[in-house]
Amino acid sequence: MALLEQLGADDLRRALLGYRDALATHRDAINRLNVYPVPDGDTGTNMALTLESVVAELDGAGPDMAATCKAISHGSLMGARGNSGVILSQVLRGLADVLGESEQCDTATFVRALRSAADAAYGAVMRPVEGTILTVVRESAEAAVLHADGDGATLVSVLDAARVAGGESLERTPELLPVLADAGVVDAGGAGYLLLLDVLLQLADGRPVPEPPDGPDEVVTVAAHPDDHARSAEHDALAGLKYEVMYFLEAPDETIPAFKDVWAGIGDSIVVVGGDGIWNCHIHTDDIGASIEAALDVGRPRNIRVTDLLEQVGEEKWVREAEAHPEPEPDLAPVPCAVVAVSTGDGIRRIFHSLGVQGTVTGGQSMNPSTAQLLEAVEAAPADHVVILPNNKNIIPVARQVDAQTAKTVRVVPTRGIAEGFASLLAYDPQATSDENLDEMAAAAEHVVAGEVTRAVRDSTCDVGPIAEGDYLGIAREGIRAVEATVADAATVLLDQLIGDDHEILTIIEGEGATDGTTRQITEWLAEHHPDVEAEVHHGGQPLYPYFFGIE
Repeated sequence: MALLEQLGADDLRRALLGYRDALATHRDAINRLNVYPVPDGDTGTNMALTLESVVAELDGAGPDMAATCKAISHGSLMGARGNSGVILSQVLRGLADVLGESEQCDTATFVRALRSAADAAYGAVMRPVEGTILTVVRESAEAAVLHADGDGATLVSVLDAARVAGGESLERTPELLPVLADAGVVDAGGAGYLLLLDVLLQLADGRPVPEPPDGPDEVVTVAAHPDDHARSAEHDALAGLKYEVMYFLEAPDETIPAFKDVWAGIGDSIVVVGGDGIWNCHIHTDDIGASIEAALDVGRPRNIRVTDLLEQVGEEKWVREAEAHPEPEPDLAPVPCAVVAVSTGDGIRRIFHSLGVQGTVTGGQSMNPSTAQLLEAVEAAPADHVVILPNNKNIIPVARQVDAQTAKTVRVVPTRGIAEGFASLLAYDPQATSDENLDEMAAAAEHVVAGEVTRAVRDSTCDVGPIAEGDYLGIAREGIRAVEATVADAATVLLDQLIGDDHEILTIIEGEGATDGTTRQITEWLAEHHPDVEAEVHHGGQPLYPYFFGIE
């Protein structure tokens, strides 16, 4: 094929479609580069979903370069998810700012666009960390600028220089960020960014886009640190900030510097991008309330999303399958007050229905249902008053937005887990008002002590000690409390710390990975060490977490 010498609007659209497809194909491989020990892995997912938003915006845009770039800029801003997605959105917006200046992009213009992309990415982050996607974008742009200063530079040769330098930069990321070296991986966001250059080279020169690696072993590209369990300063900072808060902020542009100053005092990994009155905001923090109050001081936050970074889990497969093949909700008679619950696992859904829940919404930690999904379930509930059980702290802020979107009266019982959801239903009265149920159900949920067991997906460290891939983790609300070689040991060590003399009931919810033998070990341990506590065992079928516990 003939080498492409300029980029037009159609070329740019094809590149974004190709990049969307490449990220979708490589999503799991990029997710496996994440360094948290629990099974989450969202970098590839967040980048892929960001591009889905861009492509959707392109579908309704005009055919010229200005309209194409405007769609890329707006679609990436509104669709950005997670820290990696927000930074990627700025890379795309930086490119679009320059490319939209003329109908055809020549070599010199493309080099300026790459430089603009790097500047936009760094400008969005209050405290840039080297060894991340930022470094890879910057060093690839610098290589393009240097190459363009020589004689005979073409669009293809500039792209090639950027891709070679970006690849070398990615390989060096563990030298700059010790937490990557400890985990034996390169930066996930940087790997996702390089796919954009791969797609552009395919478009300009016919080169094939690399295939994703076959398995986890091919993803690990650097040797493990000599001390696999050494804790770096970066990892301490990362582990110390418990929540990821994201929202869109409607505020005057001149108020944003002061807003950023407030955020600088309450968290890290701060990204604030946008303009013309709408801003996409991201922070890691221990203070959810302060991070939202800062927005209320200058404008109006919306689409608030809160994620627990420690307990984040990879439920995407189960949620997508449940949404694709939903179980029909039972036909229910109208009542004064109904309940809608967020559920993970078919068994858990059935238990909720048996306890009186009229509607369920599939979702969980990493696959939070949207306000629209919760609203749909509320509207379908056979009552004018509805109580929502989010069953996850990340979903509580979203659920609280539903009341303003419906003529029904909606209240949210702030349940933080499935066990709390079950307990709250013991106080549910379908003949009472939503406000009456709110008080009684919240009080019932508050009495529950919750815990859970999952498996580490990579080496890491925590307050308990070193974590090796494959270890079982016992997790309480305060964090990881047990690191053991078997699921039974993790469960009993955790329960030993959670069960007190005043407790009477232990609810055991079995998920994927639980066995009759392990459950029997847990109940026999309970009988020996806490003979006055009764065990109630239910099959929940939740993914990735063999056991949820509720102690009352």
